[in-house]
Amino acid sequence: MFKEKFHEGIISAKQFDRDDIEFILKKGSEMLKIKNSNVLEGKILATLFFEPSTRTRLSFESAMYRLGGNVIGFQTEDVSSVKKGESIADTIRTVENYADCIAMRNSLEGSAKLASRFAKIPIINAGSGSGEHPTQALLDLLTIKEECGKIDGLNIGIVGDLKYGRTVHSLSILLSNYDANLYFISPRDLSLRNRYKDYLIENQVKFKELVNYRNIIESLDVLYMTRIQKERFVDMEEYEKVKSSFIFTEDDLEKTKETFKLMHPLPRVTEIEPSVDKHKDKAVYFKQTGYGLAMRKALLAELLMD
Repeated sequence: MFKEKFHEGIISAKQFDRDDIEFILKKGSEMLKIKNSNVLEGKILATLFFEPSTRTRLSFESAMYRLGGNVIGFQTEDVSSVKKGESIADTIRTVENYADCIAMRNSLEGSAKLASRFAKIPIINAGSGSGEHPTQALLDLLTIKEECGKIDGLNIGIVGDLKYGRTVHSLSILLSNYDANLYFISPRDLSLRNRYKDYLIENQVKFKELVNYRNIIESLDVLYMTRIQKERFVDMEEYEKVKSSFIFTEDDLEKTKETFKLMHPLPRVTEIEPSVDKHKDKAVYFKQTGYGLAMRKALLAELLMD
């Protein structure tokens, strides 16, 4: 059923209803217990990364190998024919002859949706400009579910660059399927875009916008930190003004609940002090990357298994 619904791929978090999310979270949880299998033997994943990536690209590739499949692709557009002027449409129509699924990252918002219009195989949006990053949001939910035991009823703070943060956009959409209290914390110039706020309002999601997480830190169950994304700014003076808006410290951690979890999609720049890392019961952002491998194994298996 999952395969039929998502036969064109995973482009946006808006494709998922609660049943879809719960299904794939269950499969992700099962994958945490299965290191290797051969369910995708003979299948090939093409990873087309026109923009830099560490965790997303490597976790997709590792997931495919651990399921018995193989991987082809590139990690910068400099080594593809795009550098020669080839369009995304032509790249996709070529690569689909070599693979069973394509995971694509591009700096252009809407690029994954565009690619899906031309593809005859599933397209997975592995980051589309400042738009969405749905598989990151799914692994974030898996992290929350595994670490907190639930999602409904939690107080979840989301901090940083909410305007350009594609992980935030997808996560807020997926969380609209749950009865959670959301707090969006950012500099005023980097607040969540109106189209995402309108979506949350339409879906009757409880949320507040703040400029400081320290006012609510004691009541939070989860704090999802994100970096201020330098590469999205045209004016570097504007970036310099906001780049150090939030820096989470050990003093902050001491004020949190015993069950509190600090998350981050990574890469981290200055927004979490390295001294916080040693508090592994609460600082789960590196553990989060492991949940990412399990989630991407689950997604690939459900999309590609015969």
